[in-house]
Amino acid sequence: MSTVGDAHNVRILGSGERIIVLGHGFGTDQSVWKHLVPHLVDEYKVILYDNMGSGPTNPDYFDFERYATLEGYAYDLLAILEEYQVNKCIFVGHSLSSMTGAIASIFRPDLFQKIITISASPRFINTEDYYGGFEQEDIEQLCRAIESNYKSWCSGFAPLVVGGDMDSVAVQEFSRTLFNMRPDIALSVFRTIFTFDLRHFLARVTVPVHIIQSSKDLAVPVAVAEYLHQNLGGKSIVEIMSTEGHLPHLSAPEITIPVLIRHIMHDIMDDA
Repeated sequence: MSTVGDAHNVRILGSGERIIVLGHGFGTDQSVWKHLVPHLVDEYKVILYDNMGSGPTNPDYFDFERYATLEGYAYDLLAILEEYQVNKCIFVGHSLSSMTGAIASIFRPDLFQKIITISASPRFINTEDYYGGFEQEDIEQLCRAIESNYKSWCSGFAPLVVGGDMDSVAVQEFSRTLFNMRPDIALSVFRTIFTFDLRHFLARVTVPVHIIQSSKDLAVPVAVAEYLHQNLGGKSIVEIMSTEGHLPHLSAPEITIPVLIRHIMHDIMDDA
Protein backbone atom coordinates (compact mmCIF):
# COMPACT_ATOMS: atom_id res chain seq x y z
CA MET A 1 0.00 0.00 0.00
CA SER A 2 1.15 3.55 -0.69
CA THR A 3 1.79 6.16 1.98
CA VAL A 4 -1.00 7.36 4.24
CA GLY A 5 -0.99 10.66 2.36
CA ASP A 6 -1.45 8.97 -1.01
CA ALA A 7 -4.20 6.69 0.29
CA HIS A 8 -6.16 9.67 1.63
CA ASN A 9 -5.41 12.02 -1.30
CA VAL A 10 -3.79 14.50 1.07
CA ARG A 11 -3.32 18.00 -0.33
CA ILE A 12 -1.40 20.81 1.38
CA LEU A 13 -2.20 24.38 0.39
CA GLY A 14 -0.86 27.69 1.69
CA SER A 15 2.35 28.23 3.60
CA GLY A 16 1.51 29.84 6.93
CA GLU A 17 3.15 28.66 10.14
CA ARG A 18 -0.18 27.75 11.74
CA ILE A 19 -1.83 24.60 10.40
CA ILE A 20 -5.52 23.94 9.78
CA VAL A 21 -6.70 20.39 9.04
CA LEU A 22 -10.10 19.94 7.38
CA GLY A 23 -12.05 16.69 7.83
CA HIS A 24 -15.23 16.06 5.79
CA GLY A 25 -18.39 14.17 6.70
CA PHE A 26 -20.27 11.16 5.33
CA GLY A 27 -21.14 11.27 1.65
CA THR A 28 -18.75 14.10 0.85
CA ASP A 29 -15.04 14.43 0.13
CA GLN A 30 -12.48 17.20 0.56
CA SER A 31 -14.11 19.20 -2.27
CA VAL A 32 -16.83 20.17 0.23
CA TRP A 33 -14.40 22.76 1.66
CA LYS A 34 -14.13 24.69 -1.62
CA HIS A 35 -15.85 27.80 -0.19
CA LEU A 36 -13.65 27.92 2.93
CA VAL A 37 -10.16 27.13 1.62
CA PRO A 38 -9.61 30.35 -0.41
CA HIS A 39 -10.08 32.38 2.81
CA LEU A 40 -7.38 30.41 4.66
CA VAL A 41 -4.45 29.83 2.32
CA ASP A 42 -2.90 33.30 2.69
CA GLU A 43 -2.43 32.96 6.45
CA TYR A 44 -2.43 29.22 7.17
CA LYS A 45 -1.08 25.95 5.91
CA VAL A 46 -4.20 23.94 5.06
CA ILE A 47 -4.25 20.13 5.03
CA LEU A 48 -7.13 18.45 3.20
CA TYR A 49 -7.74 14.71 3.05
CA ASP A 50 -10.41 12.19 2.07
CA ASN A 51 -11.81 9.70 4.55
CA MET A 52 -11.24 6.13 3.47
CA GLY A 53 -14.34 4.95 1.62
CA SER A 54 -15.25 8.35 0.20
CA GLY A 55 -15.51 8.62 -3.58
CA PRO A 56 -11.94 9.50 -4.60
CA THR A 57 -10.25 6.89 -2.36
CA ASN A 58 -9.46 3.37 -3.52
CA PRO A 59 -12.35 1.16 -2.31
CA ASP A 60 -9.97 -1.81 -2.14
CA TYR A 61 -8.28 -0.13 0.84
CA PHE A 62 -11.53 0.12 2.80
CA ASP A 63 -11.35 -2.19 5.83
CA PHE A 64 -14.93 -2.90 6.96
CA GLU A 65 -13.79 -4.05 10.40
CA ARG A 66 -11.46 -1.07 10.99
CA TYR A 67 -14.14 1.47 10.07
CA ALA A 68 -16.91 -0.19 12.05
CA THR A 69 -15.93 2.23 14.84
CA LEU A 70 -14.74 5.83 14.78
CA GLU A 71 -11.39 4.85 16.26
CA GLY A 72 -10.37 3.65 12.78
CA TYR A 73 -10.93 7.14 11.36
CA ALA A 74 -9.18 8.73 14.37
CA TYR A 75 -6.10 6.54 13.82
CA ASP A 76 -6.07 7.61 10.16
CA LEU A 77 -6.14 11.27 11.17
CA LEU A 78 -3.28 10.77 13.63
CA ALA A 79 -1.28 8.90 10.97
CA ILE A 80 -1.74 11.82 8.57
CA LEU A 81 -0.57 14.29 11.23
CA GLU A 82 2.45 12.11 11.93
CA GLU A 83 3.37 11.67 8.25
CA TYR A 84 3.28 15.43 7.65
CA GLN A 85 5.04 16.20 10.95
CA VAL A 86 2.19 18.28 12.36
CA ASN A 87 2.95 19.18 15.98
CA LYS A 88 -0.12 21.34 16.58
CA CYS A 89 -3.19 22.12 14.47
CA ILE A 90 -6.63 23.62 14.41
CA PHE A 91 -8.94 20.81 13.33
CA VAL A 92 -12.20 21.65 11.56
CA GLY A 93 -14.45 18.62 11.25
CA HIS A 94 -17.90 18.14 9.77
CA SER A 95 -20.34 15.53 11.14
CA LEU A 96 -18.49 12.17 11.14
CA SER A 97 -15.10 13.92 11.18
CA SER A 98 -16.06 16.25 14.02
CA MET A 99 -16.28 13.25 16.32
CA THR A 100 -13.21 11.69 14.68
CA GLY A 101 -11.25 14.77 15.71
CA ALA A 102 -12.64 14.57 19.24
CA ILE A 103 -11.55 10.94 19.63
CA ALA A 104 -8.13 11.64 18.09
CA SER A 105 -7.68 14.46 20.62
CA ILE A 106 -8.25 12.02 23.48
CA PHE A 107 -5.33 9.93 22.21
CA ARG A 108 -3.09 12.95 21.45
CA PRO A 109 -4.38 16.19 23.00
CA ASP A 110 -1.00 17.83 22.39
CA LEU A 111 -1.60 17.83 18.62
CA PHE A 112 -4.78 19.92 18.75
CA GLN A 113 -4.90 23.62 19.55
CA LYS A 114 -8.68 23.43 19.23
CA ILE A 115 -11.41 21.57 17.40
CA ILE A 116 -14.17 23.30 15.45
CA THR A 117 -17.15 21.06 14.82
CA ILE A 118 -19.94 21.51 12.27
CA SER A 119 -23.14 19.45 12.69
CA ALA A 120 -21.58 17.19 15.32
CA SER A 121 -23.42 14.46 17.21
CA PRO A 122 -22.18 11.87 19.71
CA ARG A 123 -25.30 9.72 19.14
CA PHE A 124 -28.11 9.92 16.60
CA ILE A 125 -30.57 7.48 18.18
CA ASN A 126 -32.91 8.60 20.98
CA THR A 127 -32.84 7.04 24.44
CA GLU A 128 -35.09 7.61 27.42
CA ASP A 129 -32.89 10.46 28.65
CA TYR A 130 -31.33 11.70 25.40
CA TYR A 131 -32.75 13.19 22.20
CA GLY A 132 -30.59 12.39 19.18
CA GLY A 133 -33.29 12.86 16.57
CA PHE A 134 -33.86 9.28 15.33
CA GLU A 135 -35.51 6.08 16.47
CA GLN A 136 -33.79 2.74 15.87
CA GLU A 137 -36.47 1.78 13.35
CA ASP A 138 -35.77 4.98 11.35
CA ILE A 139 -32.18 3.86 10.88
CA GLU A 140 -33.17 0.34 9.91
CA GLN A 141 -35.55 1.68 7.26
CA LEU A 142 -32.83 3.90 5.81
CA CYS A 143 -30.38 0.98 5.72
CA ARG A 144 -32.92 -1.18 3.91
CA ALA A 145 -33.44 1.62 1.37
CA ILE A 146 -29.68 1.86 0.75
CA GLU A 147 -29.53 -1.90 0.18
CA SER A 148 -32.49 -2.04 -2.18
CA ASN A 149 -31.65 0.86 -4.52
CA TYR A 150 -28.66 3.02 -3.70
CA LYS A 151 -29.12 5.53 -6.53
CA SER A 152 -32.76 6.09 -5.62
CA TRP A 153 -31.84 6.45 -1.94
CA CYS A 154 -29.19 9.08 -2.77
CA SER A 155 -31.76 11.08 -4.75
CA GLY A 156 -34.13 11.17 -1.79
CA PHE A 157 -31.54 11.52 0.99
CA ALA A 158 -29.52 14.40 -0.48
CA PRO A 159 -32.24 17.10 -0.53
CA LEU A 160 -33.48 16.10 2.94
CA VAL A 161 -30.03 16.37 4.50
CA VAL A 162 -28.87 19.49 2.65
CA GLY A 163 -32.22 21.24 3.05
CA GLY A 164 -33.17 22.13 -0.51
CA ASP A 165 -34.59 20.70 -3.71
CA MET A 166 -32.78 18.70 -6.39
CA ASP A 167 -32.26 21.85 -8.47
CA SER A 168 -30.03 23.51 -5.86
CA VAL A 169 -26.30 23.48 -6.55
CA ALA A 170 -25.51 22.24 -3.03
CA VAL A 171 -27.91 19.29 -3.33
CA GLN A 172 -26.48 18.37 -6.72
CA GLU A 173 -22.95 18.56 -5.34
CA PHE A 174 -23.78 16.39 -2.33
CA SER A 175 -25.64 13.94 -4.57
CA ARG A 176 -22.54 13.64 -6.77
CA THR A 177 -20.12 12.86 -3.94
CA LEU A 178 -22.63 10.60 -2.18
CA PHE A 179 -23.24 8.59 -5.35
CA ASN A 180 -19.47 8.27 -5.90
CA MET A 181 -19.29 6.00 -2.85
CA ARG A 182 -19.50 2.28 -3.48
CA PRO A 183 -22.93 1.20 -2.18
CA ASP A 184 -21.68 -1.50 0.20
CA ILE A 185 -19.17 0.93 1.70
CA ALA A 186 -21.80 3.66 1.99
CA LEU A 187 -24.09 1.26 3.85
CA SER A 188 -21.31 0.21 6.21
CA VAL A 189 -20.26 3.80 7.00
CA PHE A 190 -23.87 4.92 7.37
CA ARG A 191 -24.57 2.09 9.83
CA THR A 192 -21.39 2.91 11.80
CA ILE A 193 -22.31 6.58 12.12
CA PHE A 194 -25.96 6.15 12.94
CA THR A 195 -25.45 3.43 15.55
CA PHE A 196 -22.40 4.72 17.45
CA ASP A 197 -22.70 6.10 20.97
CA LEU A 198 -19.77 8.35 21.88
CA ARG A 199 -21.38 10.08 24.83
CA HIS A 200 -19.09 8.29 27.31
CA PHE A 201 -16.02 9.69 25.48
CA LEU A 202 -16.99 13.35 25.79
CA ALA A 203 -15.64 13.99 29.29
CA ARG A 204 -12.22 12.84 28.09
CA VAL A 205 -12.05 15.53 25.40
CA THR A 206 -10.00 18.25 27.10
CA VAL A 207 -8.97 20.47 24.15
CA PRO A 208 -11.17 23.53 23.45
CA VAL A 209 -14.13 22.78 21.17
CA HIS A 210 -16.12 25.31 19.13
CA ILE A 211 -19.53 23.79 18.29
CA ILE A 212 -21.12 25.23 15.13
CA GLN A 213 -24.66 24.15 14.31
CA SER A 214 -27.53 24.99 11.93
CA SER A 215 -30.74 26.11 13.60
CA LYS A 216 -32.58 23.59 11.37
CA ASP A 217 -30.74 20.33 10.72
CA LEU A 218 -32.68 17.18 9.91
CA ALA A 219 -29.83 14.98 11.21
CA VAL A 220 -28.77 16.90 14.33
CA PRO A 221 -31.24 18.73 16.58
CA VAL A 222 -30.02 21.92 18.29
CA ALA A 223 -30.41 20.09 21.62
CA VAL A 224 -27.46 17.88 20.62
CA ALA A 225 -25.15 20.89 20.30
CA GLU A 226 -26.15 21.95 23.81
CA TYR A 227 -25.58 18.38 25.05
CA LEU A 228 -22.04 18.43 23.65
CA HIS A 229 -21.39 21.80 25.28
CA GLN A 230 -22.56 20.52 28.68
CA ASN A 231 -20.65 17.22 28.56
CA LEU A 232 -17.28 17.89 26.92
CA GLY A 233 -14.36 17.71 29.36
CA GLY A 234 -12.70 20.97 28.36
CA LYS A 235 -13.78 24.48 27.45
CA SER A 236 -16.43 24.71 24.74
CA ILE A 237 -18.62 27.28 23.04
CA VAL A 238 -21.78 26.89 20.93
CA GLU A 239 -22.90 29.02 18.01
CA ILE A 240 -26.25 28.30 16.37
CA MET A 241 -26.41 29.76 12.88
CA SER A 242 -29.59 30.84 11.10
CA THR A 243 -28.97 28.21 8.44
CA GLU A 244 -30.90 25.14 7.35
CA GLY A 245 -29.42 21.73 6.65
CA HIS A 246 -26.64 19.41 7.73
CA LEU A 247 -24.00 20.84 5.35
CA PRO A 248 -24.20 24.61 5.89
CA HIS A 249 -20.62 25.14 4.66
CA LEU A 250 -21.84 23.86 1.29
CA SER A 251 -25.44 25.10 1.19
CA ALA A 252 -25.09 28.48 2.95
CA PRO A 253 -21.43 29.53 2.62
CA GLU A 254 -22.30 33.24 2.78
CA ILE A 255 -23.38 32.73 6.41
CA THR A 256 -21.20 29.80 7.44
CA ILE A 257 -17.76 30.76 6.14
CA PRO A 258 -17.53 34.05 8.11
CA VAL A 259 -18.60 32.16 11.25
CA LEU A 260 -15.93 29.50 10.70
CA ILE A 261 -13.22 32.07 10.07
CA ARG A 262 -14.18 33.93 13.24
CA HIS A 263 -13.92 30.73 15.28
CA ILE A 264 -10.63 29.78 13.63
CA MET A 265 -9.18 33.17 14.61
CA HIS A 266 -10.76 33.40 18.07
CA ASP A 267 -9.75 31.14 20.95
CA ILE A 268 -12.13 30.34 23.78
CA MET A 269 -9.13 30.50 26.09
CA ASP A 270 -8.89 34.25 25.37
CA ASP A 271 -12.15 34.65 27.30
CA ALA A 272 -10.77 32.96 30.40
